[in-house]
Amino acid sequence: MNIIVCIKQVPETTDVKIDPETNTLIREGVASIINPFDTYAIEEGVRLREKFGGKVTVLSMGPPQAQEALREAISVGADEGVLLSDRAFAGSDTWATSYTLAKAIEKIGAFDIILCGKQASDGDTAQVGPGISTHLDIPQVTYVKKIEEIKENAVKVERMTEGGFEIIEAPIPCLMTVVKEINEPRLPSLRGKMKARKAEIKVMTSKDLDLDPSKIGLNGSPTKVMKIFTPPPRKGGQILQGEADRVAADLVELLKSEV
Repeated sequence: MNIIVCIKQVPETTDVKIDPETNTLIREGVASIINPFDTYAIEEGVRLREKFGGKVTVLSMGPPQAQEALREAISVGADEGVLLSDRAFAGSDTWATSYTLAKAIEKIGAFDIILCGKQASDGDTAQVGPGISTHLDIPQVTYVKKIEEIKENAVKVERMTEGGFEIIEAPIPCLMTVVKEINEPRLPSLRGKMKARKAEIKVMTSKDLDLDPSKIGLNGSPTKVMKIFTPPPRKGGQILQGEADRVAADLVELLKSEV
């Protein structure tokens, strides 16, 4: 079984800086980690490989420093890492990102299952996974909390909903986004760390992929951020004191004056 896990390296801190010209996050030089939701996707991919055999390929798009995230994934059991890194990809929104990742997956070749975390902690859109399945024209199942059964041509999963869960069967190949309830990610072993240190991360640029230049990077992103700013601090409120009836009357008058 060939499994591809898509991961993202995200800032480890909430103290991030914005490029005033592009209105995008400045990622270079910022301490980063694997998106927490993606660690569950990596773990599930490794568990499937251990049960059914095959290979786990971890794929990411980002600056050169994202190689460290791929090495971390290898240290906990993934077989190989592929990084998409090119200035041409900078500023990609979720649509351009999913398009680029889908093209890379086509380049990687045959696969059975694609796994993604349900969303990224820095964007919280939950759009990239479904976007990849759309570009590849394959079925998708989101918010998967348990893989119940894998047959020759289909997978049966338990999918989390607001009111509980539902059982869905999807044909293979397919894409699944997973939630943290699906497993408990393992810690890297000493052997895994040694393997990760020696691993050769394959780096792909825009020239290595069959891409439409109008669909990548900032210029290929339909979503445009016009302005990012820090809102001004809120003014301090008032504390009303006294008997309940009097406070209620004062509050009504105060609200009327604000209308």
